[in-house]
Amino acid sequence: MFSPFSVTGCSLELLRTGERGIVTFCKSQYETILKKLISIGVTPGATITLQQKFSSLIIKIRNTSLALNIESICAIYVRIIDS
Repeated sequence: MFSPFSVTGCSLELLRTGERGIVTFCKSQYETILKKLISIGVTPGATITLQQKFSSLIIKIRNTSLALNIESICAIYVRIIDS
């Protein structure tokens, strides 16, 4: 009756440490957050790896590791890349 399914897209905050995703879009009510994300290269099509989740949220994008606040992380939506 029901067929199995998997989550292929989600907010970056839901990824586990080491998982990668391709940015599908960014959504925030604050324009400053969106401008910050664009300035560091978080744009649709960019590949992001969540390197560290606790004490600080650290992402890797284009061979650069960056610490982001939770508001920025929540604004990023990705399509999960199968490992």
